[in-house]
Amino acid sequence: MNLPTFLGGVHPPEGKALTENKAVEILRPEDTREFVYPLALHIGAPCSPIVKKGDVVLAGQKIADTDAFVSAPKYSAVSGTVKAIEPRMAFTGAMEPSIVIESDGKYTPAPTLHDLLGHKPAPSEYVKLIRESGLVGLGGACFPTHVKLSPPKDKVIRWVIVNAAECEPYLTCDNRLMIDSPDEIIKGLEFVLEIFPQAQGVIGIENNKPEAIRIMTEHNKNPKISVMPLKVKYPQGAEKMLIKSVTGQEVPLVPALPADVGCIVLNTRTTWQIYQAIANGKPVTERIVTVTGDAIVEPKNLQVPLGLNVRELINACGGFSDEPVKVISGGPMMGIAMRSIDVPVVKGTSGILALTSKLAYIAEEGSCIRCGKCVEACPMHLEPTLLDHAVRRRDYATFEAHGGMNCIECGSCAYNCPASRHLTQSYKNGKAAVNAERRKAAAEAKKKAEAK
Repeated sequence: MNLPTFLGGVHPPEGKALTENKAVEILRPEDTREFVYPLALHIGAPCSPIVKKGDVVLAGQKIADTDAFVSAPKYSAVSGTVKAIEPRMAFTGAMEPSIVIESDGKYTPAPTLHDLLGHKPAPSEYVKLIRESGLVGLGGACFPTHVKLSPPKDKVIRWVIVNAAECEPYLTCDNRLMIDSPDEIIKGLEFVLEIFPQAQGVIGIENNKPEAIRIMTEHNKNPKISVMPLKVKYPQGAEKMLIKSVTGQEVPLVPALPADVGCIVLNTRTTWQIYQAIANGKPVTERIVTVTGDAIVEPKNLQVPLGLNVRELINACGGFSDEPVKVISGGPMMGIAMRSIDVPVVKGTSGILALTSKLAYIAEEGSCIRCGKCVEACPMHLEPTLLDHAVRRRDYATFEAHGGMNCIECGSCAYNCPASRHLTQSYKNGKAAVNAERRKAAAEAKKKAEAK
């Protein structure tokens, strides 16, 4: 059976057997402890606190916001007292301005978004309510969802695609959500189709999730929605790869967006959360996290309040069975190695992966042997070795000219490299340098314009 897919990509070990059959467990501490809410850690402008030290807050109460369009507000998952507003370490290792709340263990609820609105929303109010709920892409990218749902007026949306591929190894939180809550996901997609009545809905699921495919298909009664099994290949869940697999269309290179080919792509959990916001008036205050890896005593899928310390998730899984050499926020291909596990769960925390030396591949870089395996693997059809050499020479003009800014940082090239070159990190450095140069040029142009 030939299933839809894309050109390029790799087949890393899945690692999903550790948790794919583990039902979601709720972790909801009912004693006093700190919850930490970084004011940034989403794409767009950081938020500003709308509470102060000493304020009493309720579970589901907004605690930070901004007037910026590309941003999303923050909500407390707990009731308690604002203990501090100060820098705290985030999963990136950076110290981020944060709101620290001392919970009272009671989870006393705040008024819902419906209560504040005064009525259940009409379709014309959906996008505004989604923005108010604090929803960002919960697959990890954390791009504000209301921005995705506000394409330019000249763009006709023909497909709304639910990214249920979950191609990242080890992670199973989306798979379990489809098995346990299919109706909410389908209804969330139906709400989005009310915003875009000309569109068809497609739920794309990798074929290694047969139970999720079966359940989603059985529960779907809407002729405008289809469930599409996809070939198992990484990075099948990358936005541009998924659009190619589902629609056959190539998304043009940067700065083109999915809306340019009539598509909007939403993560599974994001779609579920759209249902919660519109149907129940609930903001984003919790998420499912896959805690897994060979260093974890009992890997689990946990539903946890945002702001909870990652160490508590690991303790809820029995702690470490062996000393991990690497703990990653996310999956092994696109996740970020953590400096500390004493950091908060945030909206983009899809997984905590702890690996021992048996599975954590750590090797010294060798010299490029020009074998072409990185080119073969790149789903964006770039020349990774050329881009890598350009960055190492600090030749950012060549890096940009050869499409370096189109790299999706999936790690396929590095995975395929027999010399263990740190290719993905090289491209991250190159993109950061190009963006820094662009900001500098823009600032200088602005300064010259103001001087005239």
